[in-house]
Amino acid sequence: MPARSSFDEAMLPFLDGDDAPVAPQPTGKVPSYIADHRQRLRDRFMQGGAAALPDYELLELVLFRAIPRQDMKPLARLLMDHFGDYNRVLSASPHQLAKVKGVGPSVITEIKIVEAAAQRLARARVMARHVMSGWDALLDYCHTVMAHHETEQFRILFLDRKNVLIADEEQAQGTVDHVPVYPREVVKRALELNASALILVHNHPSGDPTPSQADIAMTQQIEVAAQALGLVVHDHIIIGKSQELSFRSHGLL
Repeated sequence: MPARSSFDEAMLPFLDGDDAPVAPQPTGKVPSYIADHRQRLRDRFMQGGAAALPDYELLELVLFRAIPRQDMKPLARLLMDHFGDYNRVLSASPHQLAKVKGVGPSVITEIKIVEAAAQRLARARVMARHVMSGWDALLDYCHTVMAHHETEQFRILFLDRKNVLIADEEQAQGTVDHVPVYPREVVKRALELNASALILVHNHPSGDPTPSQADIAMTQQIEVAAQALGLVVHDHIIIGKSQELSFRSHGLL
């Protein structure tokens, strides 16, 4: 992460000094108009849940903990404008977040905590459960973890004989349009975990889940290696920004 000056929660101006700061309070208290706004936002959230707030206000709630004494609406809107939507803000890397004016270590930490919590929750809904009966939850998990990455990521979901998910592992990360995958390593790991079946998953940072010829060839190589050892490849799923593609559904596997 590039070196930068982080701002103090109470004293330093918002947006690195380019915009007018909130006047420091002699008592160290939050200005009343900010405190009232924050309380109204919290009340709306507790009464109506996330559906009661637009995305930028939900992001404000996250930022409240990072910077307790300043108006967070401008920074929330700046982050939304910079990354495009709420999900992309949460999934942005610390390096990307640090490039946004006004974002320091505290903000980055809070955002990454929320992202980690979302991923843990989504993962808990699929681990140790029958995959085929919870397919939608599985796709939701894959989208949560992978849809907004700027580089390709290859994951393997390992299943037992009853098609219960026993492990979920990231095998490799690559570039914006390529990730190295080695069929031998895939089946070797399956045997180590005593898995009986696999689901392959990777993302396309472009947002288009259409498989390339390299994707198809790689899948076929893994299927051949798996069959030789009595393993089943149930599917290969490509995750795009807002949709996914199943090799099985498209007759590619």
